[in-house]
Amino acid sequence: MTRNFFDISFRGRHRWRAAILLLWAAFYLLFACARPAFAEVRIKDITDIQGIRNNQLVGYGLVVGLKGTGDSLNNSVFTRQSLIGMLERLGVNTQSQAANLQTKDIAAVMVTANLPAFVHSGETIDVTVSAMGDATDLTGGTLLVTPLLGADGRVYAVAQGSLVTGAIQAAGANASFTQGVPTVGRITNGAIVERSVNFKLAAQKQPKLELRNPDFTTATRIAQVINARLGPGIATVDDPRTITLDLEGRNVVQNLADIEDLRVQPSTPAVVVVDEATGTIVMGANVRISTVAIDEGNITVTVKNTPVVSQPNALAGGNTVSTAQTSISVKKGKGKRMDIVQGNISLQQLVSSLNALGVAPHDMISILQAIKAAGALQARLVVQ
Repeated sequence: MTRNFFDISFRGRHRWRAAILLLWAAFYLLFACARPAFAEVRIKDITDIQGIRNNQLVGYGLVVGLKGTGDSLNNSVFTRQSLIGMLERLGVNTQSQAANLQTKDIAAVMVTANLPAFVHSGETIDVTVSAMGDATDLTGGTLLVTPLLGADGRVYAVAQGSLVTGAIQAAGANASFTQGVPTVGRITNGAIVERSVNFKLAAQKQPKLELRNPDFTTATRIAQVINARLGPGIATVDDPRTITLDLEGRNVVQNLADIEDLRVQPSTPAVVVVDEATGTIVMGANVRISTVAIDEGNITVTVKNTPVVSQPNALAGGNTVSTAQTSISVKKGKGKRMDIVQGNISLQQLVSSLNALGVAPHDMISILQAIKAAGALQARLVVQ
């Protein structure tokens, strides 16, 4: 009996300890889930590699095949000259009949495109076509061969093809309707790349990362994460925007692929951006407000003009005079009071406090400007 009792007691204590461990594990998991998660992002989402960029291309061309919606040759001299020059290059002599050209089925246009990084000869890119003269609609037109030049004056692509505007235009005797912009069109894969930009990423021994939003703290965190992954001294912070990577003797492409998937928590500044035209307010999470008293004025001024006509009797003579009688009324809202907004409040508390006061977005902009002038807004205020 004693042995059996001991076995039962030992097994009970063992199960009790296991239950305590399971309970502590449950509390730990609950605490870990309850902690706020940090907004970590990939390095590739907040940085760019220096030297990898788009290049802008531009060209001048002609769009033909328009149904009477092109340029007026009498008003657009450059269109007339371009048409004559194009026909002469094709072997058509128009010198004797140049003054009689009256077609409105052609339009002079500017062609723009972006040449992506690492694009090679023979690949295609999209182009945008915009009217230059008095053309009213480019829908259904065809862009003729147009060389696209870079900033160095060299031809990097050649565009041609049928363009699409996506616009709807209708007109009647007394009304018209237009949706979209019929004088701007787009040609998908409308340009063939003739020359690529000479940039060898694999040959870069010290590539640089550039932050899209410069910040000392974020740059330092990125360098720490990279050094923890690839080794100390690999990443060095040059300034709030630039981080230099020492990849001498390493596979540059493979190491950049490993770096761009690393995650870091960016540091955001305390900024309040307001747009008075639309009443839009955007606040950062680090915005803080010191203790301040707010009294929202609610005064309505009404000005009313009532016309009064003074007409003399038929035998009295004189003229009929029309005057205006003006009345002004001022109403002040009731129940308004000065409220105290406690100091060091967060963004959520600030919005809740202003909403509790019944403040409209446009009034909130004025309040934020006043709080900034009083020195209580611990953030940078940007008014657009």
